[in-house]
Amino acid sequence: MTVAAGKEGRANPKIEGNGSSDVSARLNESLRQMLSSIYPDYDVGELTNAVISAYWSGESRPRRRGRVAGNTIWSEKDTYVITYGNSLVDGEHKPLDLLYDFLNRYLKGTIKGVHILPYFPFTSDDGFAVTDYYTVNSALGAWEDIQRIAGKFRLMSDLVLNHCSSQSVWFSEYLQGHEPYDRYFFEADPADDLTNVVRPRAHPLLREVETANGSKHVWCTFSHDQIDFDFSNPEVLLEFLRIMRFHVDRGVRTIRLDAVAFIWKEIGTPCIHLRQTHEIVRLMRLLADYSDEAVVLITETNVPNIENLSYFGNRNEAHAIYNFSLPPLILQALLTGNSTHLNAWQMAMPPAQRGCCYFNFTASHDGIGLRPAEGLLSDEEITEMIDAVTGFGGKVSMRRMPDGKDRPYEMNVSLYDAMKGTCEGEDDYNLERFLCSQAIAMALEGIPAFYIHSLLATPNDISGVEKTGINRAINRHRWNYPDLQQKLADGTSRQAIAFNHIKRMIGIRIRQPAFHPNATQFTLQLGEQLFGFWRQSTDREQSIFAIHNVSDKTVTIPSMSLNLIGGADWSDLLSGEPVRAFTGDIEFAPYQCRWITNGSA
Repeated sequence: MTVAAGKEGRANPKIEGNGSSDVSARLNESLRQMLSSIYPDYDVGELTNAVISAYWSGESRPRRRGRVAGNTIWSEKDTYVITYGNSLVDGEHKPLDLLYDFLNRYLKGTIKGVHILPYFPFTSDDGFAVTDYYTVNSALGAWEDIQRIAGKFRLMSDLVLNHCSSQSVWFSEYLQGHEPYDRYFFEADPADDLTNVVRPRAHPLLREVETANGSKHVWCTFSHDQIDFDFSNPEVLLEFLRIMRFHVDRGVRTIRLDAVAFIWKEIGTPCIHLRQTHEIVRLMRLLADYSDEAVVLITETNVPNIENLSYFGNRNEAHAIYNFSLPPLILQALLTGNSTHLNAWQMAMPPAQRGCCYFNFTASHDGIGLRPAEGLLSDEEITEMIDAVTGFGGKVSMRRMPDGKDRPYEMNVSLYDAMKGTCEGEDDYNLERFLCSQAIAMALEGIPAFYIHSLLATPNDISGVEKTGINRAINRHRWNYPDLQQKLADGTSRQAIAFNHIKRMIGIRIRQPAFHPNATQFTLQLGEQLFGFWRQSTDREQSIFAIHNVSDKTVTIPSMSLNLIGGADWSDLLSGEPVRAFTGDIEFAPYQCRWITNGSA
């Protein structure tokens, strides 16, 4: 069927879809309202049918009623490890086989979920320039390997929906002027006013290409090998809904919307966080809520805190958002020995709405973003942090500002090496400082996630940077699996010591109801050297006072400074030491963390 002509008088593509008698009236009406707002120039009935047919293909059918937003879709037992499909190699076995063995052998019963970074064929950006969304990169394995992991762990997969590889079949078809791909990619004119566009990189935004329809300038937010899609064409949205369903059918249960903030463009605007972007996220959330499978959406938006929070919507956008301000603020606190900014930020953070939660992490495959620190740290404080990190071997990546100048965008460094010392230089507290950072992320409201190279205390991969010329390679090391196993078996190795400490803390954490992702949280005021907060289980039975010394000094507080309810037996979950209410002092060694509870370990 053909829908009405769109803007500029061009015929819209055919939107195919038969609808379904199984679709509830509420779902149908909700879709109609969303689609008429996103695509006012298209026939909303035909487009609604097309969306339903794209997402519920084959044998799948929508639920009769959508899930009601609630806090039972996750618990204190939920934790994730973030890894590339080939973070472990041995030159003999498929990397996904090795990953499965590592997860099963070392993390089963401790880690519940795994985020495997893009495992599709690609041309650059370590997987984020995808050539085929329906195929597993043969260098890693096959769908059967992905599904085997999904059978044992909750699998998170990336939906790289802002752009694809310039060498993909889709872009090749675009260059040849073939339908429907001739309208898949966003075009602009170099004469357009693009000064307000928010940039995450320093390269020119537009790339000139020759097509069957003449010379065109395509939009490239992240690199000239990553061509941005044009979501004002509903065929692009439909394609990604088909991809979502394809991945869900293969065991994916958490979908990470990569770089989602940039997907809708309008000339003359910042081209980030536009109304239609949020409406597309709401549409995807609606489909997830009507899925038989318990699909969770998580947004990846490396932006200032207030912008990041907007992706919760009104409990109708992302189920979870990456807590992007957490990594730079934790690092700044530990490098300076001062929790003032971390504390102020946490006090101002709203509790996640019902049916939503924070996704807490301290490091990632990209780096420690600096945009999320904007408005929270001064330029001088950011510079001080950068100087310390680069002094420990780290790198800095830049982004282009509207005035043409470059500004630091992220710090690229292994988290363990980022904590070799303080702003005063290296010291002997590397391990203690690093473990403190992990304890904070575990105790905060939300679901904790651990980048594999943080779990393993992987050092800076300087040779990787020299080989690729890419700063981010510094924290994307590929472990030779037999070598790693040998190090983990050696209790004196840096890897074994850090891994065993973190694993022990996770094992304690997942048994505490007060660490439910939505359990009550209240920030404590204990001085600038301590970062503390109170958590209470949803049934109000358990309390935990999570207190972390972010300094290299011994700190003592009177037990009366905490609201330790009389008549209860209080103890520190991490040390096993009893804590007496109302009498005596509580001592914190440099970087020591205490989880003081009235429950049990």
